[in-house]
Amino acid sequence: MNPNKPIILCVDDEEVNLHLLKNILVPKGYELIMAADGESALTKIKSVKIDLVLLDVMMPGMTGFDVCKEIKESDDLRDIPVIMLTSLHSKSDRITGIESGAEDFITKPFNKDEVLARIANLLKVKQLNDALKAAYSNINSLTVAGGSLIKSVNTLNFRFMPVLDMMVEQIVRKSDKMYDKPLIILVRVIEDKKNYKWYRYGYTNKIQRHPFVLDAWFMTEGTESSSIFYSNNPAQEKTFAPLVENLKRYNISAENLICYLSDALVIVALNYGRDVTIYDAAVLETLVVQTLFMRSLSVQIKETEKSFEYTVHALARASEANDDDTGNHIYRVGEYCALLAKKMNMPDSFVKDIRLQATLHDVGKIHVHPDILRKPVALTHEQWVEMKQHPVFAANIIGNHKRLELARVIAMTHHEKWDGSGYPYGLAHESIHIGGRITAIADCYDALRNRRGYKPCFDHTTTFKIITEGDNRTKPNHFDPNILAVFKEIASMFEDVYERLKNK
Repeated sequence: MNPNKPIILCVDDEEVNLHLLKNILVPKGYELIMAADGESALTKIKSVKIDLVLLDVMMPGMTGFDVCKEIKESDDLRDIPVIMLTSLHSKSDRITGIESGAEDFITKPFNKDEVLARIANLLKVKQLNDALKAAYSNINSLTVAGGSLIKSVNTLNFRFMPVLDMMVEQIVRKSDKMYDKPLIILVRVIEDKKNYKWYRYGYTNKIQRHPFVLDAWFMTEGTESSSIFYSNNPAQEKTFAPLVENLKRYNISAENLICYLSDALVIVALNYGRDVTIYDAAVLETLVVQTLFMRSLSVQIKETEKSFEYTVHALARASEANDDDTGNHIYRVGEYCALLAKKMNMPDSFVKDIRLQATLHDVGKIHVHPDILRKPVALTHEQWVEMKQHPVFAANIIGNHKRLELARVIAMTHHEKWDGSGYPYGLAHESIHIGGRITAIADCYDALRNRRGYKPCFDHTTTFKIITEGDNRTKPNHFDPNILAVFKEIASMFEDVYERLKNK
């Protein structure tokens, strides 16, 4: 059956009437399905997409009134218009027909022109009703799809093409009827300020995207605002001529299409199994706008995140303003922490956060007197008491914002020791936050590698030995034994980080 031809179910127990209807309707482009009784009519209407029913009233078994009533009581069928064909003229019979749900009546013997006119009017109304119903259904599906898209897309790590694939999937899957979806979708995306790339989407069991070459384009480049177009006869329109000619190279005939056009994105959905409407164009436009909104939101979030990271690093650098020349100590500590956390199979979000927020571990030194930080010999008791307050100072500086919660606990606990001999609170074992336990080894490694006024710098081998075997200040039981074991496995990676960042 041709989905572009209206399908009319003709129900009459007299073959001569069915033959007469066929002679009237087929030459006008209608496709007919015949039924000789009510039972077979109901079977056919439930299995084939019917656009209109011509229904005789007086039939053996189920009458036309009974058939019409059953059609109108069905949620799936009630929108199909029914025209009663009747030789009954009484007012009561017409009232019965109205009560059963019939949209119109044609009196036998029927006139050809009257039949065609009434059918054309009801099909036009049905077409509008179908479009409105589809639009309502699409609004609901778009609402669900938009919510799913927002939940499933990580805007901070946004990748446009997978989200575009999801959008195309929504275009294709919004209906289970082949005539209600495009066979081909072409997409043009911008790769940089000057270059564009085309893709062609097709589908069998799943959406497939392939590079596509389209030499000529049919719209003005560089448009600032978006536009939506649709056409059911693009081959006859000058606007679409270059596109139609290009597609012929691939043996693609553009029978109907919808196009969303902007400088950032072009989408052409073509060859639906039916005429496209303004409602189809609105659905496509809504999906595209959702996708572009997600990309725009992602860009803004990334810019905000960059600003956040810059601010954290600026504050971390300030903590070293009065310390010895420790170079990139804060950045190296962040990298060491990320290495340990990743090897410990911590969540990716934690690895990312500790890489950044561990750089604030010594921010409390801003409140420690420069003479203490720069003193080339051992500190006095009073000076050491002040130095041991820098974790508390750090907590006050960082504050209680949720985004910096990890930074705060790291700053507070990175000098605590597994055996309880650390400061400022003498915490032990798991009472020390995992971030503090990780940073303790990272900070110790870099401090040993780095020259200070009271000590020389140590090479990697010596530093590894001190941490794992101990010396007069550092003991293995200062560290979480599980994290220490991980450090032993990846110590060579610490050396790589130190060499890479020591002179930057």
